Amino acid sequence: MFKLKLNNSYYINNGLNNMNKSNVIILILFLFIFSSCKKESDFSKIDQGIILQYISQNNLNAQSTSSGLHYVINDTGNGDTPNVNSTVTVAYKGTLTDGTIFDQSDLSGATFPLSNVIQGWQEGIPLFNEGGSGILLIPSALGYGTQTVNSIPSNSVLIFEVTLIRVN
Repeated sequence: MFKLKLNNSYYINNGLNNMNKSNVIILILFLFIFSSCKKESDFSKIDQGIILQYISQNNLNAQSTSSGLHYVINDTGNGDTPNVNSTVTVAYKGTLTDGTIFDQSDLSGATFPLSNVIQGWQEGIPLFNEGGSGILLIPSALGYGTQTVNSIPSNSVLIFEVTLIRVN
């Protein structure tokens, strides 16, 4: 009988230790996820400040979407309007907020499916009709986020001057 109590006691203690380990692991995962969300939120606020400063310094009349994308429509265009499933031809110049050019098409533009580009373009290009032009001010979360891509540092706000040449 004594042996059985000892085994039960050992089994219960072992069960409690496993439960405590599980709780600790869940707590660590929760804290990691929570701190990651806070960092993303912090970058969202930082990006918003950077974009608003850029708009002010460049005397732009920009509008914004609920996602944080800001845009300026210089010419709405008068042709077809693309959607995320469209293939488009766009002439563009991509810069960082300090004016550093990181990518640029020639005047005839580049053709690609919108579904294959960054989220800021998927949301921003459909704001123009064919023939339209303007500026997309893209927060890092809608661009490359925490990834460094070629000469684009992580968490960078991206500025694109765009002309929607054709909706294919």
